[in-house]
Amino acid sequence: MFLLSRCETCSEEEAKYRCPRCMKYSCSLSCVKKHKLALSCNGVRDKTSFISVNEFTDLNLLSDYRFLEDVGRTADAAARDLSVHRPTTNKFINYLRNRARRHNINLKTLPIGFTKRKENSTIFNKKEQKFYWHLKLVFPHCHAEYTLKRVPEDKTLTDILKPYIDPVESDPVVCQRLKIYTMSPQSDVQILMKIENRKQNSIRYNELDASRSLLENLKNKVIIEYPTLFVVLKKLKNDMVVLGQGKHIFISCNSILRYFS
Repeated sequence: MFLLSRCETCSEEEAKYRCPRCMKYSCSLSCVKKHKLALSCNGVRDKTSFISVNEFTDLNLLSDYRFLEDVGRTADAAARDLSVHRPTTNKFINYLRNRARRHNINLKTLPIGFTKRKENSTIFNKKEQKFYWHLKLVFPHCHAEYTLKRVPEDKTLTDILKPYIDPVESDPVVCQRLKIYTMSPQSDVQILMKIENRKQNSIRYNELDASRSLLENLKNKVIIEYPTLFVVLKKLKNDMVVLGQGKHIFISCNSILRYFS
């Protein structure tokens, strides 16, 4: 029956292929492309479409079996992902605050509906007794920012930054975008974090220690939802005024301030 069918695109040649998506017959690659363009068809079988018992074949059975396997893997991955099941109740939020307070971290949360509240994936692993932080890295000299999820509290800032600015270990695409950082000596890199609860015209930043863990750097600081770290270069301080070496740095750079506008 299949061999006697004509191509439904050119209506001239004998059909050799049948589209898994729309079930149209085609005779050649050219006609396959034409029918996809004309019908906006992607050629991928709809795995949930109805197939009658009379038309059901071993291939359909195998396809359904693989589909169920994929669903099972997805469900299993979701069950293992703690951030997917992260509660948003007041009880959970208070628990996070209390755990942070034990580390001398003043963790503050925003009302439900705020963007930072929605995107925050920070969790505390009871079994391991440690935080896995949602973290944002901002590279103002390249106008780039990256979001990291579930960063362990005991990871050093140096290790956190390696995939971004290390000349050897960084991702090639990221390395090219952050070329000004990867080309600079590590001694020229500074990691800053905004001091919260200050007036807009009096913004200050803490300078963090790259050799210390994320937890050590967050101690005795106020965090609103999750930490945002600014990675800057000393040699590009044209519009920055240093108020204290290793303590506070005043930033008047518009490229940094725009992240808080």
